[in-house]
Amino acid sequence: MSVQIIADSACDLLPEQAKAWNIEIVPLKTRFGEEEYLDGITMNHEQFFEKLTGTDLFPTTSQITPYECEEVFEKVREAGDTAVFITISSKFSGCYQSACLAAQEYEGSIYVVDSENACVGERLLVELAVRLREEGKCAEEIAEILEQKKKKIRLYAVLDMLEYLKKGGRISSTAALAGSLLSIKPVIAIEDGAITLLAKARGNKSANKKMTQFVREGQGIDYDLPCCFAYSGLTEELLDQYLANYEDVYKDGLDKFSRSSIGCVIGTHIGPGAIAVSYFEK
Repeated sequence: MSVQIIADSACDLLPEQAKAWNIEIVPLKTRFGEEEYLDGITMNHEQFFEKLTGTDLFPTTSQITPYECEEVFEKVREAGDTAVFITISSKFSGCYQSACLAAQEYEGSIYVVDSENACVGERLLVELAVRLREEGKCAEEIAEILEQKKKKIRLYAVLDMLEYLKKGGRISSTAALAGSLLSIKPVIAIEDGAITLLAKARGNKSANKKMTQFVREGQGIDYDLPCCFAYSGLTEELLDQYLANYEDVYKDGLDKFSRSSIGCVIGTHIGPGAIAVSYFEK
């Protein structure tokens, strides 16, 4: 019997990374008009942002269904294994509820964890689960540790534009126009499973400074646990610029950080040009 680690595609792990970590990714769906794509399978991150910026169609995303979860869980049972399934925050999507419904038929073998996060924050929890499996922890132990550790995850991000928040109905057209004219850049965090607006800044330089201030004022980064930088769009240029200016903040463990591109699920709402940092706080 072995422990399988499963996650939904909102964790933004690329297929090659999922394969290297020996985990299974269950895709959410992204739809542009009448065309539907499987996140990370029939549409990768680069293709998503090419289509997002090259069409007037605004995409929508749909959650994983209980039936799709059951198909995955049945394979776990057939293999005689146990599994931990990590999902995007239940405040963002119904994936957690779908997984819990399906898991009722697999009591004692399937453990579902609400990451209370998304994209790079969810990715950190997935990576920690892989480490715990390598240490020989059973599925139940892994799930219990993840439930404790997820409260320590910090995710801060700077968004480059308000247009996609407007298209998704998150802010008004008036607020988006005013923000665009004034070059307003929101600084956000994920707290208790939901997006929180921490600050608004004029321009990237000021926004990056504010985001870094929140990192500095925290309890410190636990470099013994996974940590990651992320970006949305077709280029890492804005993230490179940020690190060139604030490398000293992460000097104690810059080499411990991985990098991740943000995919379809969160990319739909924040658009290209966002940068983020996520880590476990001490």
